[in-house]
Amino acid sequence: MSNIEIPAGLKELLQAYTVEVLRRRPPDLVEFAVQHFTRILESQRKDQAAKKHSGKRARKGVTFDTKSDNPTKDDEEEDEEEEEIVKCTTGKFNRRVSVCAEAYNPDDDEDDDTEPRIVYPKTDVQRRRLQDACRDILLFKTLEQEQFSEVLDAMFEVLVKPQEHIIDQGEDGDNFYVIENGVYDIVVQKDGVSVCVGKYDNKGSFGELALMYNTPRAATIIATLEGSLWALDRATFHRLIVKNNAKKRRMYEAFIECVPLLKSLELSERMKIVDVLGARGYKDGDRIITQGEIADCFYIVESGKVKIMIKSKTKADQQDNTEVEVACCSRGQYFGELALVNNKPRAASVYAVGETKCLVIDIQAFERLLGPCMDIMKRNISQYEDQLVALFGSSVDLKH
Repeated sequence: MSNIEIPAGLKELLQAYTVEVLRRRPPDLVEFAVQHFTRILESQRKDQAAKKHSGKRARKGVTFDTKSDNPTKDDEEEDEEEEEIVKCTTGKFNRRVSVCAEAYNPDDDEDDDTEPRIVYPKTDVQRRRLQDACRDILLFKTLEQEQFSEVLDAMFEVLVKPQEHIIDQGEDGDNFYVIENGVYDIVVQKDGVSVCVGKYDNKGSFGELALMYNTPRAATIIATLEGSLWALDRATFHRLIVKNNAKKRRMYEAFIECVPLLKSLELSERMKIVDVLGARGYKDGDRIITQGEIADCFYIVESGKVKIMIKSKTKADQQDNTEVEVACCSRGQYFGELALVNNKPRAASVYAVGETKCLVIDIQAFERLLGPCMDIMKRNISQYEDQLVALFGSSVDLKH
């Protein structure tokens, strides 16, 4: 036994696998092992193909190449990188710190059709659950059906326990997460103090900004209850979501520049808004928002027109539900912000006038990206109240 030599890289390979098992808690260790080592093999092949293609593309993921007896400087740097990854996995939550490549440029990725596809096998029940969780994720709304199916194939389930850190502020981004269930606190370090700035309650998604812009995580996400997430790896997110968003940018960036509300934002802030936009089309008379409903989106009119209607109750008949038009919005104007700013149910209904197309931002992105515009929107609330006073002859407090 003393003459048996352990192959180079075996220890690190098994350590990385063990860390992933502890992190993701797969129900079937054998199936998970096949998937894990297949990803490593595919990553190696992808790197080799990329080197042949350009001679200089950065490596993605973690691979364990067999080293020669006389390691080069690059080999030594790779060894140090792998050792650092292994060290980082021994932390409190057994989380892997990913290694960021250079900023992803979707226009350079011309050969994505030849890249290996990542597929995590799922039961019919799992796939239905995943589709339900992803149904309202705006990042997926503009994907073609084939692209969306590929995203679903590549996503894997992550089961979390109370107080587990899903991502940590300052880390590199490794995955994008969609919430199936559970409650998650959003915690930000401010002046050395951890401050909870919001939470996700059994729906939503997070983690996309670090992947889109190659920046560290902007916040820590902590599970407060047991929950379930679906994760999409960085490489697949880049190839499908970021590349699709690049096309969307070219389509919408000129329009966004013309939206008066967003003129106070920096260019980089406006581009982040473009990245989270979804598009929805409506026919004449379609109801876009219903008075009294819980708010989940903010809207910008891209084409067409909408009318804003409020139910009017007369003194003679308190049950009268006649709707009165109080405002109209056309291209470049926005609506739906009132309930989001005040955290109240919708104060009015909104209908499409003719063929209408709206750009939509969900509530999480609204709170995260439109903070600098909040004062402008609050000032407009007073203007709405003045219009209602003129119509109904009495003060109407839209804040309540």
